[in-house]
Order: sequence, then C-alpha cells, then structure tokens
Amino acid sequence: MKRTALALGIIIICSQQVSAQIPEDAIRMSWQTPSGTARSQAIGGAMGSLGGEITTLFVNPAGLGFYKRGEFVFTPGFQFTNGTGSFRGTETKAQSKNSFNFGTTGAVFSWQDNSKWRNKTFAIGLNRTANFNNFQHYSGQNDYSSFSEQAVEDFANSGLEIDQFSIYDAPLQYMTKLAYYTYLIDTIQNADGSAQIVGAPQYNAIKNNTDFLLNQDKTITTKGGITELALGFASNMDDMIYIGGSLGIPIVNYSRTSVIREEDATGDPNNSFRSAVYQEDYDASGLGVNAKLGLIFKPVQQVRVGLAIHSPSWYALREKTTGSMVVDHEGRLGAGVRTANQDDIYTNENVAIPDYQFDLVAPWKFLVSGTYTFNAVEDVTQQKGFISADIEYVTHRSSKFRSADPSQSRDYYDAVNAVIKDTYKGAINYRVGGEMKFNTVMARLGFAYYGSPYKEKSFQYGGSTAEELKPGRMNVSGGLGYRNRGIFVDLTYVH
Repeated sequence: MKRTALALGIIIICSQQVSAQIPEDAIRMSWQTPSGTARSQAIGGAMGSLGGEITTLFVNPAGLGFYKRGEFVFTPGFQFTNGTGSFRGTETKAQSKNSFNFGTTGAVFSWQDNSKWRNKTFAIGLNRTANFNNFQHYSGQNDYSSFSEQAVEDFANSGLEIDQFSIYDAPLQYMTKLAYYTYLIDTIQNADGSAQIVGAPQYNAIKNNTDFLLNQDKTITTKGGITELALGFASNMDDMIYIGGSLGIPIVNYSRTSVIREEDATGDPNNSFRSAVYQEDYDASGLGVNAKLGLIFKPVQQVRVGLAIHSPSWYALREKTTGSMVVDHEGRLGAGVRTANQDDIYTNENVAIPDYQFDLVAPWKFLVSGTYTFNAVEDVTQQKGFISADIEYVTHRSSKFRSADPSQSRDYYDAVNAVIKDTYKGAINYRVGGEMKFNTVMARLGFAYYGSPYKEKSFQYGGSTAEELKPGRMNVSGGLGYRNRGIFVDLTYVH
C-alpha cells in the first residue's frame, strides 16, 4: 500500500482476551512526522537550532529564548491522501481521503530585564503531533488462504472444547468469537471419530475434495490523531547560550474500522459457502505527559548549534473493540445466513461490553542540530536567510506496554514487549531546510527523511520470495512567507 502518509506495521495475532495491544500500536504512537507552523513545515521541520519560532516549543524549547517580543500564531492545514494497493497481482486505487488539520497554534510572551539572563520567554501551544486520518483498500483473488484461518488457529491454540466454554470470557480474539457464532469455523469428523476444527472455505474444500478460490477485499478507515498541549519557558545569556524546557500533555483519539470481505469465486452453488464479511470497530483514547529540554549555543553570530532531549511520553489509554460478522452458507445451516455482533457475545450473557485500560511508554528522542545564517546581524529584519539541519535518534525498541490493573497478569504485556524488542530498532531521522529573504517576502525549501524502525530489511510470507521492506517516510516541502509591520502570513505545501 503506497499513500501520502505511509503506515506500515507488523500484525501480530493475539489470542488473549484481556487485551488487544500489539507491537504495531507502539509504532503508531511513536513513528510520527510531526506538523508545525507553515514556516516550520516549509523548511522540512529543521527547527532544532533555529529559534524564534513557536514550533521550537515541540522540538527544542531553548529556541524560545530568541524571542524579543510576544506573538500569536494560528496554523490551519488541509491534508490530501490517496494511494494504490497491490494484492496478489491485482492493483487497486484507494479512495481519496481529505481532512482538515492543525499545525502549531499558540501564544508567546517575552520580556527582558537587566540580569545576565536578560531575555525570558513563556509559551503555550497546541500541535497535531500525529494525524491518523487515512483510508486503505486492496482486493484480488486468492487460492492460498482465507481470513477464517486466523480464527481456526486461534481456537485450536486455546485448548477449548467446542460447545464447552463461556464465550464472553474465553481467551479468544474478538473475530474468533464471532466466527464461532456464525459457524465460519466448524468441525469435521476425523477417521477416529474426533472433531477437527476448520474454517468455512477449508471445510468446504475438504468436504468436497476440491480446491477453493476466493474474491477478497479489505478496507481500513482510520480517524483521529495526537494533539499535544505544551507549556514552555526559555531564557538566554548574552544572546550566546539559550536554555529552555517544556511540559507536554498529548491527547490521543484514534478509531479504526476495518472490513474484510471474501466470497466464493468458483461459482459452485453446492459447496456450502457463498460469502463472509467481518467488520471490526476499534476505539482508543487517553492522555499522556512528557518533558523536553534543550540548549542552543551561538559561538559566533552566523552559527547556531542545538541539542535537545525528549523524554518518553507516558500514556494512560483506554480501548474498546466491537464489530459484526455475516456468513452465507448457501443453505447448509437452515436459512444459510448467520449474523453476529457484540450483543451476542456480551449482552446475551448479561455482561457489559468491556473496555480495557493500559499504559504505554513511548520512546526517547535525542536531537542534534545546526544552523548557518547569512548576513547574520542582531536585527533579524536585515538577515538574508539561513540553512538548517537536524539529526534525530528515536529509541523505538524501548516502547513498553503495562497493565493499568495491578490484578492482571504481566505475562501478556511481557510477551508483547519482547516482540517489540525483537522487531524494532532505533531509527535516525534527518531534516534539512533553508530560507531566503527578499525584503518582506521569503522563499523556503525543505526535505525530511524518517528512517525505518524495523530490524529486518525484507519479509517472506507463504513460501514466496523475500520482498524488500521499505517503510521509510520522506517529505519534500516548499513555501512562501510575508512579514511586515509585525504581521506575517506563510503558505506551505508538503508532499
């Protein structure tokens, strides 16, 4: 799947009832290409040593120390998303998904005194640090596998006897429970009289001793994002050393609806399987807290060097999964069409639909930056431009899940955390950009590359030839700005 915002994850099959966290969730919360003001995005986000811009509140808060007076900033944005999918040799064009978005918005208050640390600045701002709005779609024919196999394996590994357990608290995936209700998974009789659990297409293939061919289709629609509220303070000593810090409160809102469809492509009306549709609705929300510390050193007027450390974000999250399944058995089971949803699993058992609470510790980030200013004079209105670059290291494999309920076993979370360490690695991100000033008008260009968080460089599935894994993200940007008499307007495009 190729699209404007690439979100590639490794899907781990979980057979634990008490939680649904998977390693991909950790990457979603940490592998971000943060937004900013239009000016910041135009130069690729290379703000680590630039200063004098409210976006530094979220990158290197020491940059707030460059302010000599206050300002208010508002940054609206609009995202255009489209792409193509490829599945078993079939190319599919995804539906365009456009959404409104916010960049850094907030206020800066600056004052001076006669002390050695003469400039002091306080800032408050909001920033959309992650945008989850997206749409994915792929489809094609498959004679190799069915999504029911996932439910078969999950049920078989549970050790449960069919018809001899309580479905709502069984240690099974949500999809497996719906497959149980709709007979998507069923049993056949072995030669010794024992029961063998099989999925619907496999069941029909075994029963009729024929191969099966499925038309398969999947759509995934995601919404929401992470919006961070930050408070920051900075000061500078003799316009040479700048020190700052900020406290961030990220607010998480994420929803995902995935729909898997498969239907019999053989046209055989007597093989007891026509189609199956599974829809899953997942919602997660919560709050977090983090801290950022920064330093900028200006040894000469033209050169600035920046250092920043971002602590992990400590999140307290809550999630809920619901959904439905419809299976058409072509008359094999009475009416032939079986349906099930969360009411069958929980409400019929007089049990509330559960929501799960858990904690997530996101990675550390370390930033080194440098800026060279042309015609570097203290009066910024006389400066002719600059070029700036950031190098950022993110410790993706340090992400950890924890239970928010002390009574829960740690085994599940320990297992997921072990997979995170085995699957991910630290990643290096690069950002570079520049600006040229023409009196009151400015022209800007930028580039950013966000490195792969995955250890492996290729993957292999189903005995196929290994394919190269290319999850890196690259942004190219450009923009124009206008500044005059204390008013500024910036316009940027990021691809």
